[in-house]
Amino acid sequence: MRADARRNYERILAAAGAAIAQHGVEASLEEIARHAGVGSATLHRHFPSRQALLEAVFRDRVETLCAKARDLATEPDREAALVTWLHAVGAHAVTNKGLGAALMPGAGDPTLGDTCHTLIVNAGSELLARAHQAHAVRPEVTITQLLKLVGAIALATEHDSDGAAETDRLLTLVIDGVRPR
Repeated sequence: MRADARRNYERILAAAGAAIAQHGVEASLEEIARHAGVGSATLHRHFPSRQALLEAVFRDRVETLCAKARDLATEPDREAALVTWLHAVGAHAVTNKGLGAALMPGAGDPTLGDTCHTLIVNAGSELLARAHQAHAVRPEVTITQLLKLVGAIALATEHDSDGAAETDRLLTLVIDGVRPR
């Protein structure tokens, strides 16, 4: 991709991410193009459909979460590393406003959801294993359980006026519940 095309692509992704956070998956494509500083034709050249744009935003965000998990995997405080990552997953989930549901099987790339889910599970599994080794988390707790809890909290708070803060508060309560007794 040429440098200018790459810049346009990245600006469109950033504008789409902000629009989804504010308006959900039905955000106006024309508004996204305007905020990215490109024309509608440029947006559609990079993303021929709304689904393609949503998939790119979702994949980009999942890759960011996985990179954060890799960075945290070297932290000496294993519990803090897991907790920090779970809060990042919560923030990711609450700001997506329907993005995950819009990408469910049957729409767009059917493997995207599975691929992104696997990436997140693998990233979190390493952090959880380290927390288990440090006896910071009850041994029966699984990454799937933690991700379900984070997802449920985000779903319950995504329409709150301060959904991100409420997600953080509720997640802190959940984390207290998974610590060893």
